[in-house]
Amino acid sequence: MLAVLGFATLGSFMLLVMRKYLSAFTAIMLTPIVAAVMAGKGTKLGDMITNGLDTVAPTAALLLFAVLYFGLMMEVKLFEPVCQAIVRASKGDPVRIVVGTAVLSLCVALDGDGTTSYMIVCSAFLPIYRRLGINPLILATLAAMALGTISGTTPWGGAATRGISVLHLDASEYFVHMIGPMALTSLAIVSVAYWLGVRERSKLDPEKLNAYQLEIASGEAFEPVKADWRMWFNAALTVLLMVLLILEVADLLVLFMVAFVIALLVNIRAIGDQQDLIKRQASNAVPVMILVLAAGVFTGIMTDSGMIKAMADAALSIVPDGWGNVIPLFTAILALPLGFFMSNDGYWFGVVPVLAESAAHYGIDANEIARAGAIGQILHMMGPTSAPLWVLIGLVRTELGDFQKHALRWGVPVSLAYIAFALLTGAIGIA
Repeated sequence: MLAVLGFATLGSFMLLVMRKYLSAFTAIMLTPIVAAVMAGKGTKLGDMITNGLDTVAPTAALLLFAVLYFGLMMEVKLFEPVCQAIVRASKGDPVRIVVGTAVLSLCVALDGDGTTSYMIVCSAFLPIYRRLGINPLILATLAAMALGTISGTTPWGGAATRGISVLHLDASEYFVHMIGPMALTSLAIVSVAYWLGVRERSKLDPEKLNAYQLEIASGEAFEPVKADWRMWFNAALTVLLMVLLILEVADLLVLFMVAFVIALLVNIRAIGDQQDLIKRQASNAVPVMILVLAAGVFTGIMTDSGMIKAMADAALSIVPDGWGNVIPLFTAILALPLGFFMSNDGYWFGVVPVLAESAAHYGIDANEIARAGAIGQILHMMGPTSAPLWVLIGLVRTELGDFQKHALRWGVPVSLAYIAFALLTGAIGIA
């Protein structure tokens, strides 16, 4: 009963959002509440919602200050020189621009923080996309796939870290076998970017494109950027922030709070101007925060009501007793829908240990289960419980349903390719 109700809840949510019957904010809260009442757990709704909010509150606060920090950096045009360098290198060719988006997304995803990765990629490329009329959903799709592949696989990215800790694995033993599949999947993402770039180039107005390319060649496409001491300070502060993030010197929320205060004092001296900047950036930050909190309600109800565990058990029961050797492959396939709908905490701490325990009965190493589980991170980055996704959606100014309709048509085949690469390289086995 709970499993059926859980699958129905997820399907209803997708239908309501993609068909635009409800906004993402209302659908992500309403569907699990209705399901909990139908399951006879209405009296526990308060506790379940509170537990869900407790898990996402730090993330919501982190996103608030990350948006404020990078919003300030964009206002003072810190990333403008990078943007101009990319445009010059691309020579205004949409194919090079889209491929460059994929390459930069893969590189910045190495730091493991989704919000930071999206901010950097959008700062560098979004103005170019809007100038040429390239569909910004392409940028969002490539950035999400790159983040899921790199950050979702590396031991320091957060997702795999949960699996390594809960299954008590050696990080090196887990990761060495994933380097090959991760690299091949990255090439697949670049190939998708090339195809999307070619297709997008054919849609653009040739006269407009040629005119822009001439502007680039002559230098008229760029506004002069004054590299004063503040720009150098902002660049150094941002690099230092990235280094501290990677080294995990302090909690991410603390780092972004302190960095924002320092940047605000250096770049905007007047108190009134500081308040104006916060008000301007609040229009970007507040929608992200409330959506993350709503996702916490969704996660809390689905997890504490037992629907998530029931769904995982039901899916696992499909595997016949004599097919224990395919559990790693089954885990990788199951990771796609569960990763899409579940929070990483719920998935890695609730579902993966069950799968690993089942696999152990057949002598299958827990490392294979962790690797298989990480493959689902590409679709997780496109799902409603991925907190950085709400930042990305806000930056490209689109709706969740529109993004998912565009992204899933590429995210699903790339995820299936990831599974195939993992099988071919021996990262997961079916022997």
